[in-house]
Amino acid sequence: MRYFYLIKNPEKDRVDQVAEEICGYIERRGGICRIQDPEERLPRGEEKRFQYTDAGKVPEDTQCVITLGGDGTLIQAARDLAGRQIPLAGVNLGHLGYLTQIGRREDVEELLDALLTDQYQLERRMMLKGSIFHGGQAVTGDVALNEIVITRRETLRILKFRIYVNGEYLSEYKADGMIAATPTGSTAYNLSAGGPIVAPGARMTILTPICPHALNGRSIVLSADDRIEIEALGNDDSGQVAVFDGDITLKMMVGDRVRIERSQMETVLIKLKNVSFLDNLRSKLANA
Repeated sequence: MRYFYLIKNPEKDRVDQVAEEICGYIERRGGICRIQDPEERLPRGEEKRFQYTDAGKVPEDTQCVITLGGDGTLIQAARDLAGRQIPLAGVNLGHLGYLTQIGRREDVEELLDALLTDQYQLERRMMLKGSIFHGGQAVTGDVALNEIVITRRETLRILKFRIYVNGEYLSEYKADGMIAATPTGSTAYNLSAGGPIVAPGARMTILTPICPHALNGRSIVLSADDRIEIEALGNDDSGQVAVFDGDITLKMMVGDRVRIERSQMETVLIKLKNVSFLDNLRSKLANA
């Protein structure tokens, strides 16, 4: 690799210094490094087609995007750049990180050396596409790398859901919410809600209720090819929302359905050969 693009989380300490150090290291070894213009992150009203990173301003010759922040920064980049198929590498400037494996300074240099000499592997992670239907018509939607969560907006009240899989009725739930997670997202909100950890290379969707008001409220693991529909029940049109990767929130009304299926787009992540999923998991769980 020779052409790199850096995306910074401006809320992280030393992020500008780290960005300059990384670009300097790359350029001293013959690479080209560009840093995201902070103006790209400003809201742009109805014309804005991205949340944090304008994919149209990422140069066409970019071979790798390096995010500086935490898992959230990498996930935001993955969603904004979905479809570009540019490999992503995350440098962790925060706390716990499953996706951003690199944190220590010496590890950053090891990562950059591996990228510049093509000593790495690529992992393709499945994403979910969520579409909200009102009156039988799709009205809005988005994609997610980690999870799509149906949850309450503000009030502390029980939500009711009816779930269908491939058009067939599955069950009705009373809970604080419902998580539809990818294998990548299995170590995020899904894990906190008691769901299973799934190897990131798997292809499946995990349904996990949040604080179910029943003794049989357990996770269900479905095929990635299954089409899931979650219908909002009750009598409160302001009671529920669909949240994509803890970031984008879309309102739902009673009777609306969220259709969740595997997205045709995938996130491509850089993986160093000496860091396995089990190594990373063991390290994170030991320090959690």
